[in-house]
Amino acid sequence: MKTLDKYIGQTVLGGILIILLILVGLFSFFEFIDEIDDIGKQRYGLWEVIQYIALEIPRYIYELFPTSALLGSLLGLGMLANHSELTVMRAAGMSIMRIGISIIKVGLVLTLISMLIGETLAPMSGQYATSMRSIAQSEHEKQQMVFTTHYGFWARDGNDFINIRTIYPDGGFGGVVLYEFDNAQHLQALTYARTTYYKDGKWTLYDMEKNLIEPTQVSRQFLKSITWDAILSPELVKIVVVRPHKLSSMGLYKYIKYLKQSGQRTAQYELAFWTRLSYPLVGMTMILLAIPFVFGSLRSVSVGQRILVGALLGVGFHMLNQTIGNIGLVYNISPMFSAFLPPLLFLVLAGIMMRRVL
Repeated sequence: MKTLDKYIGQTVLGGILIILLILVGLFSFFEFIDEIDDIGKQRYGLWEVIQYIALEIPRYIYELFPTSALLGSLLGLGMLANHSELTVMRAAGMSIMRIGISIIKVGLVLTLISMLIGETLAPMSGQYATSMRSIAQSEHEKQQMVFTTHYGFWARDGNDFINIRTIYPDGGFGGVVLYEFDNAQHLQALTYARTTYYKDGKWTLYDMEKNLIEPTQVSRQFLKSITWDAILSPELVKIVVVRPHKLSSMGLYKYIKYLKQSGQRTAQYELAFWTRLSYPLVGMTMILLAIPFVFGSLRSVSVGQRILVGALLGVGFHMLNQTIGNIGLVYNISPMFSAFLPPLLFLVLAGIMMRRVL
């Protein structure tokens, strides 16, 4: 039986990897087509586009694995069914449950590897890709413009607000404006700093101009540098720059913590966080769905038809996931509930279908 377990696992593994390779290739190609329009912006050429696409591949692997697990399992099991190998295995005394366990073992290992990529390699390569792309497209080689609007990055720290226009490759910030308000929301001071650096939990503002606003007058000061205590850190700024969906669970957790400390809404970031935590359940559910389809109503159809059914299931899950997530944000439903409900519903569906074929 161990030989059969190994053979089933290798077949399903091959199917999943083939589908994953195809999907990652397709998404990389579509991304390449989108990036072609930006070729020629400053120093952003064909080689930089290729680098950018290559650095995004780990993220594609992480995001596309659940769909690949479903389609690949259908492909692998479908090939065994079409060659009557599953029939022979069952005639030799191997139960459907035993075959399912062989598949789940492979799926669990691949899910853990995909999670490791998504939590370590994908965030690092994604942030580097964004940084490299921004530097290549900036007007000055030593300046890294990373914001998509003319208004830069805005953040709140208690009664204060900070606006950052530029992030430099050495970790510093440029074009920083600090607005200080009192408890009655009256502007007390307006500070502009040419450069800013963060160290030991404090911001140091250099070459700055500070305007003190009083009821009867406005006084201006020119200072070489001052320090500013804030809960906002450069890591949090960079988190927003590279978009939350490209972050690790820890990156999302840190940003959620910051938003709560500054009294801002966290629902959409909590949803992204819990969606990441539900990833193992999604991956295993997709694999479990393939088993009853092969042994049930699709046992006599072609591989192409099985793939089509799997693709429809994957699209259905994605639509349900997006719909429930958006409804949860609108009606203030628990982000954890919104993230776990779709995979749990599909897990129940897989369980019902499994009972029919056992």
